[in-house]
Formats: sequence, structure tokens, C-alpha cells
Amino acid sequence: MGTPTKLAAVTGASSGIGHELARQFAKNGYDLVVVAEDARIHETFHDLGVTVEAVQADLATYEGVERFWAAVTATGRPLDAIAINAGVGVGGPFAETGLDDELRLVDLNVRSSVHLAKRAVRAMVAQGSGRILFTSSIAATQPGPFEAAYAASKAFLLSFSEALREELAAEGVTVTALMPGPTDTEFFERAGMTDTRVGAGDSKDDPERVAEQAFEALMKGKDHVVAGSVTNRLLAGASKVTPETVKARVHRAMSEPGSGTD
Repeated sequence: MGTPTKLAAVTGASSGIGHELARQFAKNGYDLVVVAEDARIHETFHDLGVTVEAVQADLATYEGVERFWAAVTATGRPLDAIAINAGVGVGGPFAETGLDDELRLVDLNVRSSVHLAKRAVRAMVAQGSGRILFTSSIAATQPGPFEAAYAASKAFLLSFSEALREELAAEGVTVTALMPGPTDTEFFERAGMTDTRVGAGDSKDDPERVAEQAFEALMKGKDHVVAGSVTNRLLAGASKVTPETVKARVHRAMSEPGSGTD
């Protein structure tokens, strides 16, 4: 008999970085349980050569997270790795954006991540092994005017990831934070940021490359990885010594509505 196939779970897997993360796991021999809120999740993983269980669920709701976790546990297999990746952005002046949109962002980016991490951490600690990846962002390193709740949510995930990593150091479970920069996905369109300098820019990173770097860091047990271009790593490094007020002004230049049409 051969070595049993490992199992990975990926959220937000119908497109973008989540889709490419799922493909990275499959490429490296992992069976998959994947989830997204849209029907594309049932159509996109037919060519991977591994077993894929696809779940359509809204992870911004308690019921959606529980539905996804039930699909994971229904496999009857240990969960070797999970990529908690699903997230959404809301762009624009906070005084003008919809309250429901901002609260949904918090529910998806923060609340569902904590909820799902609670389920995964308990399962992995019980089995004595596992790998957890949180998709944060280089936005976590700076205030984010005109996407204030989004940047704050990513800062939460970075802090949460590093804290869990320390807690679980003796439990056989590693935790890694993925910190991409602007990436060529649907994010800016969905966040209403296509007219911003960052949204309109043509130097976005390839999501496949970001996912490759994320998978490599996860397998090496690194605490975080700033994925994508060298510029992203330079920005993340500079943020450690730059005052918050200065970082906020720099971010504003990139994210202010209309800044991409000047």
C-alpha cells in the first residue's frame, strides 16, 4: 500500500489566491475540501487528479462556517492543512460606505476566521499535527485610509496568526501568515476600487506565484511570508520604522477614490 494522501481545506477557493492555493495543495498530492459562496466552486477543480469535495457556503455566517467544517469532518480523515483565505474588501470613504458592507467584511475576514480556526486548531491539537495558513496582507502593516476596515481586518489576522503560532509551538501545529501585495485578482473590482491608483495599476502580482510562495512557506513552517514582488518586501520592511501617520498618507495616495485616473 502507498502512503495515504493528505487532506487540505481551502476557503475562498473559487478564484484568485484561494483558487491557486487549492491547486498548489493538489499539485503536491493533497485531497481537498474547498469552499466559496458562489457556484463556481463546483466547476473549477475537475482536472487536478485528487479527490475534491466542494462546498458552496457563505462563510460570513455562523451557519456557513459550520456547514463547511461539517464537510471537513465528514471525510473521516485527519486535516493536515487549512488555508483560511476567504476575505472581501470595501473601498471608499468610511463616512459613505454602507454599514452592512463593512459589517459583512468584519464577519467574513475576522469573525469567520476565528470561528474556523477554533475548529481546526482543536482538531489539529488533538491529532498532534497540522499546518494553518491565514491570508493577511501587507496592508496589515499600515493604516488603510479609504479601506480602513479591510486594512484593520488584515492587521487582526497577522496578530492572531503570530499569537496562535506561539501558543501551538509545542503542539505539532504550525501557523503561517501570508502577506501578499496588490495581486491580479477580482479583489479591486469587488471592493469598488478600480479607479484608485493601486486598483488601476498594471504591476499586480500573479496569484499563482503568490500561492507558490505561500505553500512553500507553509511547508517550511515559517511564521509569515511577504509574497509577490520585491517591492512588497521593501514596503513591509520600511513599515517597521515609518511613523503610522506617514504610512497613512502614503496609503491614501494609493487608495483614494479617483487617484487612478489622474
